[in-house]
Amino acid sequence: MWVLLRSGYPLRILLPLRGAWMSRRGLPRSLTPVPARRRYRKEALPALEVPVLPVTATEIRQYLRAHGIPFQDGYSCLRAPSPFVEASKFKDHSGAATSFSLFIDKTTGRFLCMTSLSEGSWEDFQASVEGRGDGAREAVLLGEGSGAEDTEEVWRIWDRAVPLWELPEPEEAQLARLMFGLTKVTDDTLKRFSVRYLRPARSLVFPWFSPGGLGLRGLKLLGAEGQGDGVHYVETTIPRPGAYHNLFGLPLISRRDVEVVLTSRELDSLALNQSTGLPTLALPRGAACLPPALLPYLEQFRRVVLWLGDDLRSWEAAKLFARKLNPKRCSLVRPGDRQPSPLEALNQGLSLSRILRTALPAWHKSIVSFRQLREEVLGELSNVEQVAGVRWSRFPDLNRLLKGHRKGELTVFTGPTGSGKTTFISEYALDLCTQGVNTLWGSFEISNVRLARVMLTQFAVGRLEEQLDKYDEWADRFEDLPLYFMTFHGQQNIKTVIDTMQHAVYVYDICHVVIDNLQFMMGHEQLSTDRIAAQDYIVGAFRKFATDSSCHVTLVIHPRKEDDDKELQTASIFGSAKASQEADNVLILQDRKLVTGPGKRYLQVSKNRFDGDVGVFPLEFNKSSLTFSIPPKSKARLKKIKDDNGLVAKKPSSGKRGAMPQISETCSNQAPKPYQPDLSKPSR
Repeated sequence: MWVLLRSGYPLRILLPLRGAWMSRRGLPRSLTPVPARRRYRKEALPALEVPVLPVTATEIRQYLRAHGIPFQDGYSCLRAPSPFVEASKFKDHSGAATSFSLFIDKTTGRFLCMTSLSEGSWEDFQASVEGRGDGAREAVLLGEGSGAEDTEEVWRIWDRAVPLWELPEPEEAQLARLMFGLTKVTDDTLKRFSVRYLRPARSLVFPWFSPGGLGLRGLKLLGAEGQGDGVHYVETTIPRPGAYHNLFGLPLISRRDVEVVLTSRELDSLALNQSTGLPTLALPRGAACLPPALLPYLEQFRRVVLWLGDDLRSWEAAKLFARKLNPKRCSLVRPGDRQPSPLEALNQGLSLSRILRTALPAWHKSIVSFRQLREEVLGELSNVEQVAGVRWSRFPDLNRLLKGHRKGELTVFTGPTGSGKTTFISEYALDLCTQGVNTLWGSFEISNVRLARVMLTQFAVGRLEEQLDKYDEWADRFEDLPLYFMTFHGQQNIKTVIDTMQHAVYVYDICHVVIDNLQFMMGHEQLSTDRIAAQDYIVGAFRKFATDSSCHVTLVIHPRKEDDDKELQTASIFGSAKASQEADNVLILQDRKLVTGPGKRYLQVSKNRFDGDVGVFPLEFNKSSLTFSIPPKSKARLKKIKDDNGLVAKKPSSGKRGAMPQISETCSNQAPKPYQPDLSKPSR
């Protein structure tokens, strides 16, 4: 009968098996994976009552020297003679050191013996060296000679799979090559890497051999599914992904090889090896992660080239993996139109050797050259609108000045007390959130319930108190927005806030964080210290977070106390000049107090690091919708404010600093002129 086989990935494989015995995970009971590598018996080690402290490379070296164990310093591991082999413990009869087959990770202290395939933690190694536990080295190893890698389910699938060139029907072989893009990969390459095809599941089968090719330890099955006009590939592994540590192509590596190319897919390794003849290895989980257990197998290479794919995610993963492998020996192939994935490059007739020669060295993160930046510069020049960021839909004048909302920037927003800073910034953030910008709100001054009520009113563009029957409809739509709130209120410690923001970026992919406001969130411990210095420290922390996390931070800061007849300036921001210096953008909500009527508000962009455009444009508050972008419907109100504005513009003398330039209520195609304060009097 046909049964459905599932593993770590949702690949469906139909296999003709006898009987209907299925386990709880969906695998036949006889196909339940068994760990392939021998491990320690935990009862042979002393129980630890306290958490294990991390070990450093210096401590590992000191321990080895103290116990007379010779070692060699590698790229990411220390090499030492293995105490888990049958030979003399550390020296042979002539006094020479035995083969350095034990690899100890410099970062974690975990070890792997290449000869016996024994592995364990740093505490396990110490217990073995010091003779703790049952005192017998032979009793520490688990399952010697058990042949766990030759499990029934692996061999069952492997025996049913056949080479592509042995398929009875040529049409079937040609269809399989088309599905997986193997039209230019030769049979000799597939044979050299022992790739087979499982006909019932229409999947390629990649084997996991023990070092030296002595035994079959696991399999990866790659299935192809039609998805629109393209093909979607789905993987499944036996054993499960957490225990599948196969560097595909490792049996073909010679001890004399000093250079290797790492790929994220087995198909890419086939194309690279066939086209260039270089040693290639495919990572078991692609660009998702590089398990530290694989680092010992890569120690012999003096140069490692990472060519993981053709997208931004692969590029970021390559830079991260280079840190584990030691960036001094790593080079990275940058994705581009003429540098796709290796298999795609082969199918397009591109020279893979030429692409490898363009690989960039993974130098120190603080030192780069223009050669490493030129492609990114070209990308920014070719995609000006995308680089400018997300544009506001409610504030077109803000788009003309700031051009858009960009990741990794810090925006400082200020305005007089009672001018509507929170109300404006909530609509400012809501506008971006409705366009898919994941937003995190940190409201330390007002409660989240009150803030959510304001934003819901702005979202519905009207007061829901008068139409409660529509509340559920608008609330359901508002709930679908990628909007989150911190639960802090009042004074908070900056470290706690930053940790929360980092967690939100990791879990919810937050792109915009709003902090309202800086003074209100300063912790109690700051009361006994210099508040100016404390504020500078907090501003620096937010600046670092924005840059490191590639997340935009909007920081609301109260201004200094100014006279009512004076306009705010960048120097009016409370504290030292650090806030305006660190900020990429500075926005000021100007609230002109009128004698004959209510105040007139303007938004001034006084700093724009992106392209330097600054200016000012009018805002008009709509009390019914709590918005600054939706003008009131009454034409008389509009006319009255325009008339009042005209009178006020003529009232101040030319030498008075409070004079505001007359601005038309309608937006023209030309950018407004920036507000130029009168410098005849010294600023405060």
